[in-house]
Amino acid sequence: MIKAWFGQHLFVLFQSLKRLMSAPVTSLLSILVMGIAFSLPAGIYTLMENLNTFSGQTGTTPQMSLFLKQNSNQLDIDKVRQLLEANEQVLRFEFVSKDKALRQIQQNSGLSDVMRGMTHNPLPDAFTVDMRDTDVEVFDQLRETMQAWPEIEYVQFDSAWTKRLNAILTFGRVIALLLFALLSVAIVAVMFNTIRLQILTKQDEIEVSKLIGATDSFIRRPFLYFGAIQGLASGVTAWLIIALALQMMNDELRALASLYSMDLHLKHLSNGDSISLLLFATWLGWLGARISVASHLWQIEPK
Repeated sequence: MIKAWFGQHLFVLFQSLKRLMSAPVTSLLSILVMGIAFSLPAGIYTLMENLNTFSGQTGTTPQMSLFLKQNSNQLDIDKVRQLLEANEQVLRFEFVSKDKALRQIQQNSGLSDVMRGMTHNPLPDAFTVDMRDTDVEVFDQLRETMQAWPEIEYVQFDSAWTKRLNAILTFGRVIALLLFALLSVAIVAVMFNTIRLQILTKQDEIEVSKLIGATDSFIRRPFLYFGAIQGLASGVTAWLIIALALQMMNDELRALASLYSMDLHLKHLSNGDSISLLLFATWLGWLGARISVASHLWQIEPK
């Protein structure tokens, strides 16, 4: 039973591929149009993911500054250092002593004469901390946690940069989602019309099939396979378009990054995202074919 069912589906699959190859120009143009439509939102999504990665590679990740209390001693400094080392969210940190901070101010601010007249150093010891995660909520939670440490007087974190970056990324993802939704409707409409034409050209064959007792599921199966195959092919086309575009952009980006002694390159869709793209494209092709068959097949009856 299972073997016969599998054999029927395999036969229909090969027949659908044969039908697709029988009109190569028409099929290629249809697949190309749908592939370009898929590549636009998928490309925007890929760029947003790369922008998120670049924010950590370019050294512009916001820093958190931990200021110790004025009466802190070496034991307090060592304890804070141990707490930072044990925190999984901490990427790296640097201790800045009060004497070093005072020297930097004297060198950079032009107030060396004023600072030299002070009887004591008013600056605290501090740690500058870089985090692995750039999520604002994670930063806020860490700031509250570190502020509660008894050795810490104040935790400073400017979240404006991270909020702006997250706003840009969120906006880009929303644009990609809207394009996916709108273009998905367009792709379903294209497939709907394609299958409608297929049904009209096969009208006599469908009537004969119904006369000899063929079920509706048997008749619509080739059209569903045809739509799914075209959808899958358009997904593969979109994947290739994105790969080609990223390769061309990487050639230019490599020259730009070398000027800043950096190693930057755009990454392609991950394996999970690639599989999702192909499955979604296949499903859209199947859906357009399913709607078209449901709308037109019942109108054809044997005379």
